[in-house]
Amino acid sequence: MFSRLREDLASVRERDPAARSTWEVLTCYPGVHALFLHRLAHWAWQRRLFWIGRFISHVSRFLTGIEIHPGAHIGRRVFIDHGMGVVIGETAEVGDDCTIYQAVTLGGTSLYRGTKRHPTLERGVVVGAGAKVLGGFTVGEGARIGSNAVVVKPVPARATAVGNPARVIDPDRDNVRDEARERKAEQMGFSAYGVSKQMDDPLAKALHGLLDHAVETDRRIQVLIERLEKAGMHLDQAVEKTDEFDAQKLSRMVD
Repeated sequence: MFSRLREDLASVRERDPAARSTWEVLTCYPGVHALFLHRLAHWAWQRRLFWIGRFISHVSRFLTGIEIHPGAHIGRRVFIDHGMGVVIGETAEVGDDCTIYQAVTLGGTSLYRGTKRHPTLERGVVVGAGAKVLGGFTVGEGARIGSNAVVVKPVPARATAVGNPARVIDPDRDNVRDEARERKAEQMGFSAYGVSKQMDDPLAKALHGLLDHAVETDRRIQVLIERLEKAGMHLDQAVEKTDEFDAQKLSRMVD
């Protein structure tokens, strides 16, 4: 148990730039205290000392603001940063080297005992502040859950899930689209709707993609009108007075 405590202290020093010393981490980090007390509670729970396990868990919640059911399986070098409001359910499994921020819930959606009701986080998963991961599914190794996301289905390894309900980002496809959008912006002389490569909301990306298509369609129609006029064909007055498409205004509304 004390060897794992040393691992916990070292992992916090590595991942938290605010940690100034091992003594500070040991005495002032509620996530470390909650994990240490959970190991005691889990030890009792495995030996069918259920009341003792729940009582230790209750004391830990009172002292740290972090509630970990004594039946939950927590791996090595898990870092619970800040931790206030974190809830980890009975059948949850948290793999090695995971990072969990404040107000995270690893909760269940089933009321049946004896079933896998809570999620499994594989090695190296990062769960952002306020995220809710609900159900007995798996979040793959190295995946990232965005802050305040509500995840109700499996997340592939090394993917990122954001939003409510959470949507999984395809980083390769999104990078290609961002580069194409920037090239188009340079050609057409307007900003790329304030879109950056760091934007990570797939719904906003879809809306911006529609704006891209609308702008390109508008440009092609304008080219056709100009060529028809050069050819001596006069268009209806209603067509000539059509309002211009303001992509930037709509983009600001989406952002």
